[in-house]
Amino acid sequence: MVSAKDKVTRWFFVLAWMAFMFFLSNQPGLKSSFEPIVDFILRKLAHLTEYFILAWLLYRALSLSAGKKQALVWTLVLAFVFALSDEWHQTFVRQRNGNPRDVGIDLVGILAAVYWLKVRFFK
Repeated sequence: MVSAKDKVTRWFFVLAWMAFMFFLSNQPGLKSSFEPIVDFILRKLAHLTEYFILAWLLYRALSLSAGKKQALVWTLVLAFVFALSDEWHQTFVRQRNGNPRDVGIDLVGILAAVYWLKVRFFK
């Protein structure tokens, strides 16, 4: 039996991670001081990593209430919807823009996490 404390804790981490991602997306003109190509690569790797972590946290929270397969599907759906909403949010931030390519990169991070979760937990 899963305790209410475990559920609250896992959902807290999901929401905290989403809030952190929202905070980063809300920063005007977020760039590093590296060369443009290095900055581009680092930013895209950050997208992959952020969404991999989000998918992992979502699966951990969802798997407490749903079966493994159902939790995996909902992980994919919810993380992708968040990626769409995050890019839309950036269209309202000064010196930022929403980019469909970034949603695709986010989706790669989500799918990598879903694959990893499936390999790890579906034996």
